[in-house]
Parts: sequence; structure tokens; C-alpha cells
Amino acid sequence: MNRSANPTAVPPVARGRAVRAAMALTAGAALTLTACSSGGGNAAGSAGTDVAAVSRSGVRDGGTLRWATDEMPRTLNAFQADADADTETIAGATLPAMFRLDGHGNPQADSDFLSKAAVVSQQPRQVVTYQLNPKAKWSDGRAVGAADFVAQWKALNGKNAAYWTSRNAGYDRIAAVAQGKDVHEVKVTFSTPYADWRSLFSPLYPSSVTGSADAFNDGARTKLPVVAGPFAVKAVDAHAGTVTLDRNPAWWGDRAKLDQLVLTAVPRDKRATALAAGTLDLGEIDPESMKAVAADKGVAVRKAPDAAYAQLAMNGTSGPLTDERVRRAVARSLDRQAIAKSVLGPLGLPAKALGNHLVLPSQDGYQDHSSALGGTSVSQAQALLADAGWQRAAAKAGDQAAGPAAAPAATPSASASGKASAKPSETPSGKPAEAPADEGGGEGGGQAAAPGAVTVVAPSRAVAKAGKDLTLRFVLPSDSPTLDAVGNQIARMLSGIGIKTELSRVDGDAYFQDHIASGDFDLALYSWPGSAFPATDDTPIFAKPVPAPDGSLTVAQNYTRVGTDQIDQLLSRAGGELNAGTARDLAAQADSRIWAAAGSIPLYQRPEVVGLRTNVANAGAFGFQTPRYQDLGFRK
Repeated sequence: MNRSANPTAVPPVARGRAVRAAMALTAGAALTLTACSSGGGNAAGSAGTDVAAVSRSGVRDGGTLRWATDEMPRTLNAFQADADADTETIAGATLPAMFRLDGHGNPQADSDFLSKAAVVSQQPRQVVTYQLNPKAKWSDGRAVGAADFVAQWKALNGKNAAYWTSRNAGYDRIAAVAQGKDVHEVKVTFSTPYADWRSLFSPLYPSSVTGSADAFNDGARTKLPVVAGPFAVKAVDAHAGTVTLDRNPAWWGDRAKLDQLVLTAVPRDKRATALAAGTLDLGEIDPESMKAVAADKGVAVRKAPDAAYAQLAMNGTSGPLTDERVRRAVARSLDRQAIAKSVLGPLGLPAKALGNHLVLPSQDGYQDHSSALGGTSVSQAQALLADAGWQRAAAKAGDQAAGPAAAPAATPSASASGKASAKPSETPSGKPAEAPADEGGGEGGGQAAAPGAVTVVAPSRAVAKAGKDLTLRFVLPSDSPTLDAVGNQIARMLSGIGIKTELSRVDGDAYFQDHIASGDFDLALYSWPGSAFPATDDTPIFAKPVPAPDGSLTVAQNYTRVGTDQIDQLLSRAGGELNAGTARDLAAQADSRIWAAAGSIPLYQRPEVVGLRTNVANAGAFGFQTPRYQDLGFRK
């Protein structure tokens, strides 16, 4: 239920149907590129949710639930570039979705809208039919039907530039949409096979929004006069910082337990006090405040693995990291298990290093493919550096032998360097990814640093080439103690193989725009949301950058600028493969090659920590799960 997050920790990107961003495989290295794994299924102990579950009979009718958000939603149109987590929540409570996600990231048909959906033909073209619930209707009395599907397809397929859309993935593969055998059936014909067809038409907007570019671009930014969900948008009050959703009297499903659901902008440092005072009922909190929140008898804490992961990004177009051997050396110097334990251990969550870029441990089908790169090995990392021409100077009398436990020198330095003005490209879903809550304490209990602060972590004997030490600039947001602590851990590990690290803290608000998106870093830490549809959502994250006419690189969401034709081909094949088992195998092969390219190194699945009043029912840490908004409420 990552309702909001610190924008310094996660780049712009989508959430509920989970989109993410950020990763070359060159010849000559002996790499295991098959889909090696440590086993299938969920990782041990990786419960997908931690929700205060109560049967509907145990939830009282009525009441107003106040749910904390970081800021007001910038638009109510989930397909616009500035849509965010709150846009997603409002859409989930007020609009149809053909499929919603369960706690392990599996799409499940929503019976309030959909009686059945299936691929009914694969040759000569893929055809999907949707059998709609005959009771499904818009609040203006019109039945949910083919006209809404047709209008949304035409708005999002990328052929009409008048629509300001953030993505067209999937919709651009549709050849035709039409009514089926009756008014309750919709027939969708694809021009090319599309494995992730369940990702489409969720949410589904009324044709009054998608049928007109003006309504799509401007009208739906602040108003949704026609809805088809358990709630309806009553008011958007920018001055008060609230969006009020009222129970929808035209809703045909289980009647919403709440009279109102109010999204309320509450700063994170104010939430513990607001929860204790009873002026807030529910909100994600920073793990550092977990004990203080739990100490109040009227407040409970729920925690689970979030639908997102943290990773170390290496800029493949930056200095020494253009050499795959150096990137692999950096990756193999990391004790990722120690990093995961330092963040997740204090929260009581499974502290396991993440072994997959495309599937998270709380999802069904998770497998660890990190063997394609190799495990932690200082000796192997040093050998890779030596092969790339980076050699250690001869030891002098009295020098300590460098190793993973060697204590490097940490030296404060001048202000951070580097300016950039490029804006990050939008994600395929166009929804800015929520930034992560500050997760865990990290080793040494990190502290936020002032923008411009630089610390140099130097080994006792640095590796050098042509008389120049191997030095990497590690850019970190100044307002995340956890990422600062993890950054320091990584710098100490790099010192064990002779790499000097400059930890440069930059303003959190400008972290992505001025540094990550523009390529102004060697190393960086940030997170991406997980996805139920990785072949679609992860393609722009790991796609091989394409040279632009002006000589620059078009990187989509691949901020590491590392990619290969093989990765692109495997993800493309997975996205067009209608056999689920074959598609999973292709995605696993793609993940192994992403590991081997060593541009993005997954560290851990991020934690989600939520504070809520003890009388709140059916809310908490949802992870991948789509909330059932009509069941939210208060215990009897």
C-alpha cells in the first residue's frame, strides 16, 4: 500500500500495475547465461501482505477514513505523464478494472465487472473476448460496454497525437475492438500476439473521457463526473490538501462500508502524531518512526515486502564503468546479503538478497538468477580489475592488507559536483513511481546529509591505471538516511578491492531530474516498483539505448545506459508468447543476461511499513495486492 514515498529514492514511474526503470553483454567473458535458479515459487517467508483482515460482517457501516498521502494528485487521469500513486488509488476506488492483483502479484478477474475473459483464438490473429457483468454500469446510467473499450483503445494506441498519453504499450498491438455476440461481450483482436493482455483496460475510463482529446487531456485532470466503482469523486480541495470520495449509490456490487474515503496530504514527519491524535486513520510511515507509532495503544503497525526493489545502478557510459569487467568487479565485491540484512533485519522482515530484476520474492514464480553474474568474491573481483588493466601498487612496509573488512579512510570533501538539466523520460505507464519510504536503519544507522556534502572512502592501496586511481562518484539523495547508510556500506566493500569512492549528496528533489536521468553519476541507489507484467513494463527499463540524430542516447527508462540486443529480443519474445510457461522461461533467460551485463544490481525487496488506528479494518501493507475499497472501514 505504498501510498506515497520520498521522491529521492524512486524514479518517476508507475505503480499498481507496476512499472519500473533502469540496465551490455560483451564478448569474451565466461558467463552462465541460462536460467539458473535457486528454486521456484515465492521466497521462503515472503508473505505478500500484512492487512488487518476483517469479514464484512465485522465491519460497521458508515464513517470516514482519512488516508495519508504525500501531496495532492496532479491529475485524475491514470494515463497521463504526471499521474501518481494517488491517481492510482482514486482510479481503483471509482473506475472499472478488468483484472486486479492479488497479494502475490497475480492478475485476477474482477467479478464486479467481468464474468469471463479468455483468448479464444490465436490464428490467424490473437482474439480475446471479455464477457462483462450485465450489472456493470456508469453512474450516469449507461452500461459499461464496447464503446468504452473502443474509445480507450483509440486514445491510447499512439496514433492520435492530440491525446497527451504517457504510454501505449499493449494498446498499440490491437488491430480492432468491437462488440461481440451481444451488448455484454467485447471482442479485441490483436495485430501481433500479446502475452500481457490482462494488463489492458484496467482502469477503464468512460467514453466521455477517452472519446475526446480535450476531455482526456484537461477535463479528467480535476474531475471524474462519471464513475463505475464503489466510490465517486465528491471534491478535490487543493487548499485543504484533500480528495474526498463518497459512497457511490449507483454501485451494484457489495455496498461500500465507508460513507467517505478522504485522501489527506500529511507530511511523513507529522503522521505519527496525527495517528496518535486520531486525526489520521491510515498512512505509510518511515520505519524509523515505527517504534514510536507502535507504542501508542490506539495505533498498530503493519509491515510487508513492498511491490518495489532497491538496486545499485552503474552508469555504463561513465569512465571506468564503460568496461563490463569493472562493472562486474564492482558487483562481485558486494555482500548483498549483508546489505539486505542491515535494512530488513531490524524490521523483522525476511532479510534475503534479491536475485531477480523482473520478479520479486513475494511474487509467484520468483527465482534467483544472480549466478549468471557470480556471487561475492573479493579475489574474483580483483582478478576482473587486473584483467581490465587496474593494478594495485606494491605494498609498502606497515600497510594493511586490503580486504572486505579493511577499514578505509573516510574523508569529508568539497561540495558535490556536476549539473544537468535533462528531464527524465516518462515511464511506459506515465505514472511517476512513488519514491520509497525510508526503509530500515541500514548499517550504522545512516543520517541525512546536507546537499553538497561529499565523503571520500579511500582504500589503503588503490588500484590504478596509467598512474590514475580508480575513483567512482557515488551520487546519493541528501534526505534519505537509509540510502546514505547503504551507500557507505557499498563504499567500504569497494575499498576492499582497491576502488576509491566519492559519496556525493545532492538535493533530493533534484536527484532524478538533474543526476540520474541526465547520467550525472557513476554509481547511484534508487528503487523501481515491481510488476505483474514484466515483459511489457520492464522492456523500456532494460532496453538497449539507441543513438539519436544529435549524437545523444535515447535511453527510455534505462538510466544505467547498459543494454544488449539479446536482452531486447528475449523480452520481446516473452511479451509475444501466449504459452505462460514458455513466456516465464524467456523472461528468466532475459533476467540472467541482465545480471551478466552488470548494469543494475538488485539489493533487496523494499519494505512497506504502515501505521493505522487499531479500529481500522481491511487495510495495511498491501504489497502487490489491489485493495478492495468497498471493504475498507472500521471494526464493529
